[in-house]
Amino acid sequence: MSWQAYVDDQLLATGKVTKAAILGKQGGIWASSAGYNLSGKEQDVIVKTAFTAPDEVRGNGLILSGFKFMVVRADTDEVIGRKGERGVFVIPTKQAILVAEYDAPIQAGDANVVVAKLADYLKSVGY
Repeated sequence: MSWQAYVDDQLLATGKVTKAAILGKQGGIWASSAGYNLSGKEQDVIVKTAFTAPDEVRGNGLILSGFKFMVVRADTDEVIGRKGERGVFVIPTKQAILVAEYDAPIQAGDANVVVAKLADYLKSVGY
């Protein structure tokens, strides 16, 4: 399965995620939903800071495709952001980082289950 298929079929097709991307831990976007453009600086924060300096991410928030989220949780396993009716889950695997946004009326818990399930699968197959 291609990386784009994971974004399209495992995240977006569920109806519980509205925008998504898969980043490599070494940098670069492996796949993303149409029109979801993460700048180089935004990618750097996710890859280099989000899981190594959680206090910094909690203090500064997380900007994704130009939209700033308030970070409500940041640790080595997950970053969770919210602003208004939007939210985001950022979950690392062994070699990749999943970024998945959702909008109301989607519930945070429903989106989280979808993203965590894909993250667990990728970890189980070495990614």
